[in-house]
Amino acid sequence: MGLRDKASKIDFASLLAPAGAVPSEPKGPKTAPGAMMAHANDARSELLRENEELRGRAARTTELEAELAEAVSDLRGWDGAKPVRSLDPAQVGRSRFANRHASSYLGDDFERLKREIMEAGGNVQPIKVRPGKGGEEAAYEIVFGHRRHEACRQLGLPVLAVVDNLDDRTLFVEMDRENRERAELSPWEQGVMYLKALDQGLFSSNRQLATALGIDPSNLGKSLALAKLPDDVVAAFATPLDIQLRWAPLLNKALEEDQPGLVRRAAEMEAHRGPRGPKAVLAYLVTPPNASDAAIIEPQTLMANGKKAATLRFDAVGRAALHVHRPLSAVQQSALRQMAEDFVKSL
Repeated sequence: MGLRDKASKIDFASLLAPAGAVPSEPKGPKTAPGAMMAHANDARSELLRENEELRGRAARTTELEAELAEAVSDLRGWDGAKPVRSLDPAQVGRSRFANRHASSYLGDDFERLKREIMEAGGNVQPIKVRPGKGGEEAAYEIVFGHRRHEACRQLGLPVLAVVDNLDDRTLFVEMDRENRERAELSPWEQGVMYLKALDQGLFSSNRQLATALGIDPSNLGKSLALAKLPDDVVAAFATPLDIQLRWAPLLNKALEEDQPGLVRRAAEMEAHRGPRGPKAVLAYLVTPPNASDAAIIEPQTLMANGKKAATLRFDAVGRAALHVHRPLSAVQQSALRQMAEDFVKSL
């Protein structure tokens, strides 16, 4: 068959795609090596995409690790910190080991503390409390900071407090340490606190107590001696806060040698207190005058022509002081001196 005959049998219409016909999918490689190359290219593209994604995740992970390390460092700075709360003073009660005398909340020092707290809008330095034991007790019990708590209570302000769970012994040690560091407690108050701890069995002996608190056993013994003084002897002073640690041996000796006499003199001193300082009270208590001179003489006002001319005073042990309120002439001064010399010679 010639070419002309073959061409006449070809259907050229079928070679033209009808209008709107979808072109057929491109055919894949016809050979096995071609197919393998196409698959390898596709896999490489997928690996490149996954690699970029992993790099992004790694960069974000590094950032998160840095943020975590910074947060952990900040948290370590607060390691051991206790929560601070603003409490209603009415919810906070005194500790059963509290040793504050009522006079601690009087006077210029306490008024100055109240003024500082009022101006600051509250106590800047928190007190420390522990949760109460329930029942009729307050919601919180003071560990230390009784004066700050009382100041806030009187001012009607919330009290800022650190809350911690402590047993009795730890509470006692922290209370004592805080008080000694702040130098606020008098020796008598300290002794009362130590005596409570021993009576309630927190420590088995004076030595164990002194070791736990890191204090001198001798000073502990003196504080305890002051705390054991009869109430009448303590009341002879204007306030127990006036009683000094170094006076403990003198008062203890007087107590051992003549307790009835010491108590009697203390009662006399309390009944006729007058303007006497704590040293004069001590002198009267430990150095009693002769029995015939035991009565305490109040200051005497001496009159002349109906006007106050002089005042005669005696201290706790009977020493006299005469104050003449009028100017004296040379003759009067000489006469007074002669009278004084004659009286002294008669002693």
